[in-house]
Amino acid sequence: MNAYRAKPLRYPWPPLLYLAGIIGAIMAGRFTALAPVPSPLPYVLPSIGFSIGLFAVTLDIWAVRTLMERQTPVFDTGCARHLVTCGPFRFSRNPIYLAYTLFTVALGFITGNAWFFIAAFLALLATRILAIPGEERHLEARFGYDYESYRKRTRRWI
Repeated sequence: MNAYRAKPLRYPWPPLLYLAGIIGAIMAGRFTALAPVPSPLPYVLPSIGFSIGLFAVTLDIWAVRTLMERQTPVFDTGCARHLVTCGPFRFSRNPIYLAYTLFTVALGFITGNAWFFIAAFLALLATRILAIPGEERHLEARFGYDYESYRKRTRRWI
């Protein structure tokens, strides 16, 4: 397969999928409350949520900065110029999507709204089905053996 046939995504799906999930969780929480997330002490779960959220934002900034330093488009609508395997990409092939998922989970802990956990799972599943296969085809067509080697040694999420 040549690199011109395996084009990158046409739309920035993952940010839109996670945003839709967050909005959906907020709306669902207003209209149909699930059982609240149980907490032994009132400040424990929000503290866990803030910790996860801080880690997610830090991971996202680190990944975006790594891409920008390597002059590679942050959104997958642009053609990849370089195969980035450093920074957080050493540990995860999709650190930005991992950060989005963790941030959505953090919102669930912070707000006590269990819909955020469902939204995180559904957004992760939709990203896995709608976005990642196209991205991987593009990277494989563009970088060939180097990408295959990277994919074998680096897990998709963590």
